Amino acid sequence: MGIIIKPIVTEKMTATTDKFPNRYGFRVSPEANKLEIKDAVEAMYQVVVVDVNTMRYSGKTKSRYTKSGVVSGRGDAFKKAIVTLKEGDTIDFFSNI
Repeated sequence: MGIIIKPIVTEKMTATTDKFPNRYGFRVSPEANKLEIKDAVEAMYQVVVVDVNTMRYSGKTKSRYTKSGVVSGRGDAFKKAIVTLKEGDTIDFFSNI
C-alpha cells in the first residue's frame, strides 16, 4: 500500500484551499512520517512541497437502532496530512476525470 491513500475533497478542505491556495489535504498511511509524505506528493504531482502538517484521528464509535436491537461499531482511525506547496504551484485533482 502506498503512502498517500486519497486526497481530501470536502467542503471544509475546499474552504481552506480557497483561503490558502497552496494548501491541500491528503489521507495518508498511519505509519508514514512527514518526509515520506513530502517525497510521495512531490513524486506524484510534480510540485515542490514546502511544509507538511499531520494529524491523527481516532475512530469514532457509531451505533444505530435496528429491529434486532442496538448495533454498535467503530469507524476507522486515520492520519491526515495538510501539505503546503511552493508559491505558484497547484494540484488539479479533477484533471483526469
